[in-house]
Amino acid sequence: MFIFSATNKVRPGKFEAEKARLPEYFRFLKENEPRVIAFHEYASEDGTEVEFVQVHPDVASFEHHLSVLDALSDKHWTETLAGTTSARIYGRPSDKVLTMLDQLAGTGVAVTIMPEHLGGFGRS
Repeated sequence: MFIFSATNKVRPGKFEAEKARLPEYFRFLKENEPRVIAFHEYASEDGTEVEFVQVHPDVASFEHHLSVLDALSDKHWTETLAGTTSARIYGRPSDKVLTMLDQLAGTGVAVTIMPEHLGGFGRS
């Protein structure tokens, strides 16, 4: 299991536009990333931040997700999101994941890595 979450700042006055773009965005991801177990977005109470939470079966699935994002020529999320402020990784990221995250999120973004899974379970 590989879990990733990222917090992003919402551009001032763009929270409603962010909510409006999501159905098409999630449809695209669902169609192009068949291995993703779950992909959700949560918003802060004041609508100034959103957090993406992704659950993948393994790091290869997350690598594929990053390549799908990188291949998108229409970076429409930049109209509503000002950038990633932090990220958390649950599982051991590959060097490829770390390099791609640095390119997509930018240098200086705080990334916390929790590489060792001690146990747990999931339900579908």
